[in-house]
Amino acid sequence: MPALPGLRRYLCVLGLLGVLTAAAVLLQAEGLATLLTGGGISVFLVVAIAARVALSWGHSVVGERFAASVRGSLRRRLLSSTSDRAGVVATQITRGVDATDSYLTGYLPSLVVSVVVPVAVVARLFAADLTSAPVVVATLPLIPVFAILVGKHTRASVQWQLLTRLGGHFLDAVRGLGTSKVFGRAAAQASVVRSMAVAHADATMKTLRVAFLSALVLELVATLSVALVAVPIGFRLLSGGLEARPALVILLLTPEAYLPLRAAGAKFHAAAEGLTALREALAVPVVSVSSRALCRRRGAPSLVFERVSVSYDGVPALSDVDLVVPAGSRIALVGPSGSGKSTVLSVLLGFVTPTSGRVLVDGVDLRSLSSPDWLADVAWVPQRPTLFRGTLASNIALGSPSADVPTAARAAALDAVAAGLPSGYATPVGELGEVLSAGQRQRVGLARALARTSAGLVLLDEPTARLDSRTESAVLSATRRLLPERTAVLVAHRPAMLALADRVVELRGGRVLTGAAA
Repeated sequence: MPALPGLRRYLCVLGLLGVLTAAAVLLQAEGLATLLTGGGISVFLVVAIAARVALSWGHSVVGERFAASVRGSLRRRLLSSTSDRAGVVATQITRGVDATDSYLTGYLPSLVVSVVVPVAVVARLFAADLTSAPVVVATLPLIPVFAILVGKHTRASVQWQLLTRLGGHFLDAVRGLGTSKVFGRAAAQASVVRSMAVAHADATMKTLRVAFLSALVLELVATLSVALVAVPIGFRLLSGGLEARPALVILLLTPEAYLPLRAAGAKFHAAAEGLTALREALAVPVVSVSSRALCRRRGAPSLVFERVSVSYDGVPALSDVDLVVPAGSRIALVGPSGSGKSTVLSVLLGFVTPTSGRVLVDGVDLRSLSSPDWLADVAWVPQRPTLFRGTLASNIALGSPSADVPTAARAAALDAVAAGLPSGYATPVGELGEVLSAGQRQRVGLARALARTSAGLVLLDEPTARLDSRTESAVLSATRRLLPERTAVLVAHRPAMLALADRVVELRGGRVLTGAAA
């Protein structure tokens, strides 16, 4: 909870609203007692009713605003997560974050009110009648005690764990559906998903049974407690031992003492899943960002790897890599698959944090630089560029309003492809790039890099891997125009890419073996 932004301020506001609610409850009881004993409608009653309506609205507005800020904070945290469980994180970002509303806007305000209002009511009862007040004091703890006893059997946390497991497995199964189909495992995967869904449904029904039992117990305890006060009050009225107005004040205030506790207990089960999701979201490891992130000058940077090591689940991908890339130079990384070439690029992009060692950019540790500022100065072409739902032009510009899409497409030999599409650059390509071949999708990624004319660092991860020789020649020609006055790190398998580099660095087993002139 301390990790939530604005929590202290929110609790202070809830406390203030709780105090005002308690005052409104007392005024309303006084006003109703006056009205029922023939005193007419008092100003207290009108003010109290208007105040309770306004305070109820204030609770909802304050709660919704705080919940919205928490949802945004949690989604940013989850999106920067270092977790490799994409399906689980996706479930947390969607269903999990939304589930926190029931806790933040329902249970937490009710909990604060349940602390303030009963105390104020009991204090007023002691002032009105020393006989009834001790009965209320003795029976009030029964509601939270029974709520705790029943709540221990709730399975909301198990329910949420089953839901995240189901979401994660389902996403993985959908992603690998083609492979499962080829190997005849589609039916088995469907059976696994079905069994997980049944387990989640069973946990949900058990939680609902506990919730209904809790509501029954709380209502029964509250009703019996009110009766223990109301029955003696009735006998005392009949015997003349108590006047009508104080008796009405007591009868009106007694249920108000139990009402906030009943409301908090009733909302606990609805909020338990949200609280579990909230705790899991706050426990997710995230990429640490320095609050004093530095901004560097734009232009071709110098890069220095100082004994950089990277491990994935204990398996080394890079081991004590020392590498110097002067500003404006171009190096080509070569080596067999799995030697760590793409990991070098991932480290430079900030996608992977070195297990040990550091990377210096113009003499400054890469981890201390502002990530958005650094990435704004990088042009990157991955092995498999990701396309987004939208037009071909929007996929090339990728959110940059100043991008010269036709020029970048022409330089990447993509203009002929655009001319052959139904609507040219306005043709929708979809998330999987259905209207484009693998080579054409690769050229979209290169066109993105070419459109970033101000980038000082160029990272190319085998950009011609799926191109024919004719297209490769056109792309290499465009790449030559992209590289001058920029620092470039190229991952190359084909000899034609090596001609673009000043120096060739060979990697084997995550270690640098040689560095020679190209």
